[in-house]
Amino acid sequence: MAPPVAVVIPSWNSARLLGPCLDSLAGQEGVAEVVVVDNGPTDGTAELVGERGIETVALRQNIGFAAAVNLAAVRTTAPAVLSLNADTVLEPGAVAALTAALDADEGLGGVQPRILQMERGAGRDPAEAAADGPGDPARDPEAARLYSAGMALLADGRAIETGAGEPQSAWRERREVFGVCGAACLLRRELFADLGGYDETYFAFYEDVDLNVRARIAGWRFEYEPVAVVWHLGNASWQAAAPRPSAWNARLVARNRIVTQAKFMPARAFPRIAAVEAGSLVRAARERRFLATLHGKLEGLARLPAALRERKRLAATGDPAGARAWLGRQPR
Repeated sequence: MAPPVAVVIPSWNSARLLGPCLDSLAGQEGVAEVVVVDNGPTDGTAELVGERGIETVALRQNIGFAAAVNLAAVRTTAPAVLSLNADTVLEPGAVAALTAALDADEGLGGVQPRILQMERGAGRDPAEAAADGPGDPARDPEAARLYSAGMALLADGRAIETGAGEPQSAWRERREVFGVCGAACLLRRELFADLGGYDETYFAFYEDVDLNVRARIAGWRFEYEPVAVVWHLGNASWQAAAPRPSAWNARLVARNRIVTQAKFMPARAFPRIAAVEAGSLVRAARERRFLATLHGKLEGLARLPAALRERKRLAATGDPAGARAWLGRQPR
């Protein structure tokens, strides 16, 4: 039998989306523990979760996605940890397919499902779409487009979701991928414990890229399992609750990307990185988020000494080539 799974769900003002997520977990085989981190909300999330008899960690303020997942993970004991965003809905059998794949290969640190974009362009309210639940004809898995078939790295170290926005025809096969998307991924507890979980200084965005990088350097591998299907709205809580969400997003991505690149990218790539980062400022100016992006880049540069110390530690304890080998590789 596949190992039991602990499900951890950070929630930030996501009560209207969390119900369908929990409903989709109810019939999943292998789920042994569920913990929701109530990340400083004001919308009654704790009451919703409490009525279902699910363990809740209620916080006074938002401590960020990375810290919330870590907090939930240490409160569980199952050998596999399924990290889920609150705006996800699982199709039947998703957990069983993920655990079977992880159990079949001891070298795998994590497995990602086929993540589908929920109701993209349908013009419907996200909560209404989520409330329809799995099996809604408007969310036919065969007609939907991909949100992610695994994480990939560009040659300059930026991360992208493989297959995002594409039809599913090219993504029907199980395959090894650089890393797994934090929106929905099953991680081996041994990996999570050895790496110390997500880097909490990231708060949100790129914390999954960083975990994938550190895991690769430590010798772990990752896989995409298309039999497991999970729907994802994407940034639903962020858009609803963050102050100036696009600006905050831009700042955090700009900051965290620089820090992650500093940890593992080869020195020869730094001129390319500098050119790309300069170009991103031009785009940010056109999109009226220049100050937020610049702020993030300056924060990232201020964190370079700590990132370079971590780079040295990672090189001493593992092989950076394990991550660098994936630069520019997008599996097909």
